[in-house]
Amino acid sequence: MGKLRFLLGCIAAMIALTSAAMSQVATLVADQVIVSNNSVITASGNIEVIYGTSRLKAQRITYDGSDGSLIIEGPIILSNDTKTVILASSAEMSADLRNGILRSARMVLDNQMQIAAAEIARVDDRYTQLYKTVASSCQICAHRRVPFWQIRAESIVHDQQERQLYFTNAQFLIGDTPVFFLPRLRLPDPTLARATGFLAPTFSNSTRLGSGFKIPYFIVMGDHADVTLTPYISSRTNTIQARFRRAFRTGKIKFDGALSSDDLSPNNRAYLFGEGKFKLPRDFILAFDVELTSDPSYLLDYDYSGKDRLDSELAVTRTRRDEYFSASLNSFRTLRGSELAIDDQLPNIQGEVVYEKRFFPISIGGQGSWELSIRGHGRESNLDQLGRDVARFGARLSWGRGQVFNNGIVGRIGGEITGEAYYIAQDSTFPEFASYMTPALEAELRWPMVRRQKNGATMTLEPVVHLAWTDNIGSNVPNEDSTLVEYDEGNLFALSRYPGNDRYERGFRGTAGLKWTRYDPDGWSFGLAVGRIVRAEDLGQFTRASGLDGSISDWLVSAQLKMDANLSVTSRAQFDNGFTFTKSETRLQWATDKLSMAANYSWIIPDVAENRPDQTSQLNFDGTYDLGSNWRARGDLRYDFEASKATRAGLGLRFQTDCVQFDLSLSRRFTSSTSVRPDTKVNLAVSLIGFGSGSRPARHKCNG
Repeated sequence: MGKLRFLLGCIAAMIALTSAAMSQVATLVADQVIVSNNSVITASGNIEVIYGTSRLKAQRITYDGSDGSLIIEGPIILSNDTKTVILASSAEMSADLRNGILRSARMVLDNQMQIAAAEIARVDDRYTQLYKTVASSCQICAHRRVPFWQIRAESIVHDQQERQLYFTNAQFLIGDTPVFFLPRLRLPDPTLARATGFLAPTFSNSTRLGSGFKIPYFIVMGDHADVTLTPYISSRTNTIQARFRRAFRTGKIKFDGALSSDDLSPNNRAYLFGEGKFKLPRDFILAFDVELTSDPSYLLDYDYSGKDRLDSELAVTRTRRDEYFSASLNSFRTLRGSELAIDDQLPNIQGEVVYEKRFFPISIGGQGSWELSIRGHGRESNLDQLGRDVARFGARLSWGRGQVFNNGIVGRIGGEITGEAYYIAQDSTFPEFASYMTPALEAELRWPMVRRQKNGATMTLEPVVHLAWTDNIGSNVPNEDSTLVEYDEGNLFALSRYPGNDRYERGFRGTAGLKWTRYDPDGWSFGLAVGRIVRAEDLGQFTRASGLDGSISDWLVSAQLKMDANLSVTSRAQFDNGFTFTKSETRLQWATDKLSMAANYSWIIPDVAENRPDQTSQLNFDGTYDLGSNWRARGDLRYDFEASKATRAGLGLRFQTDCVQFDLSLSRRFTSSTSVRPDTKVNLAVSLIGFGSGSRPARHKCNG
């Protein structure tokens, strides 16, 4: 007999007689249905019952209309919209599937946690009571019938509404070996993303802080806030770490901090990092970040952060199609050992307001923009020159227009004029008030050419010529924001290579460059770019290490090779006609299914003007390798070739199965300064996957 749907009205009417409170209709589909004694309905063969959010599959169901009960023969599959599935061999349940007893049953939560029980009782469609239970998120296979870990309990109650598991007389086992016993235990089920309770602990060993444990405790403070408290107790420190998060309708905030009493300092030590972002009316964005610490070495001693300069900021910004506004206030603090003695001589507070507007003049075409800005910074020192404070008001007007000619050449002309007015305090070498004006003109020609070969490869060639003239009319001002100059592909054809406003590249100059790229149909590509700047006059604006000094700059050559998605090599170098290098940098990235690595090598000549009296030759490396059988290794290294020693190195090993994760790491900081001492750290963290750990189990097919 085929599947029947006529029973929809019949069984709905029978259930309605026994449950007056029922407001939903049950649907039953079966291969065969027999009605007897006007009150007993027996369905068999590929049965599926749908009632509200519950769905039941079985081989035979007998419904007794006199008491509204269901006798179900399996195999049985009972599921609902809370990602809970119950499997059983037989059951006795109420007609609405809200109450009942299932025998030889197993409950699966979110396809992660499995709980086997001799008997399962359903109560009010909210509670599931399991007796003589074994719980685990480990996969069971024919060759591995004993899970890696399991929890055996006299009973477990699953609160479907609160999504909690309550264990009675629980015993935790590794394999078949008992590890500890708990008379009462509460754990979140895997469907709950946030629940108050302990998180995975971490064992840590440090040569400076000794051995200890970190035991995080997560506290839910409603739907939109939470706190994580992490006591860190070792032989040499007592520390409490805290994290607070709060989401609002228009934004969110987060604060991380810690308070420590240790053997490394006679005083209590602390830090506080915070950040937040909010949407304001009329498209404005309010953002802030706070970075505070009690002493320069605290963050590195506890591995909270590797920053050597702290900055706190409060900013309001707005970005629209044709305008930009920004107002910010910043506070800075150095943690570098070489700068601690002169901390009061470094700018420690800075304010800025910038407004930029874009426009499109109809009469001359092209695109223009104007900008107004106010910037200022101060130092704590009251000494002449060393405590210099500066405030600046600036205005800029610029315009540019591009044109594509019939032969494919792309041309562009443009110009701008900038005016700056300065107030300079506590520096007798400069006037109290100073100002200057900078007019600039530029023209550029590009000729992009494309050639396609018979094998499908495409080559592009683009010669570029850029001419520029800039003058500076007015007073000389202190250079506060343009002491470090970069010379690379990004600013090769720029109007000025200085990053700030205190300095502007002057004189007449021309830049010639060439870009060539080959795209192969096999998936790899190779690009090469070369360029050089020629000046009408050497005005002595740049240092030797920048590669921009003299009337003719160094050659700038960069190359990039990409092999599918696996290999990427990028290299950049600056050198003169005699191939005397001033700077070179190479970065390699390699990624396969097993290996992922990145290496970067930098070499720069000394430059006292940039506070680099020694040559730089440094290698940075980090990578991971899949060892197979659930093992993954990682490593990182920073090596200083000039000092012939590593400054930092680290190794890590991770073991992860479908139900457990071990993380072991070893790191060593070799450098030493007035505020930082060498240190070696060992960390071990163990996580059981399946109890709201945030990790999904890596399910594998059983072999054999």
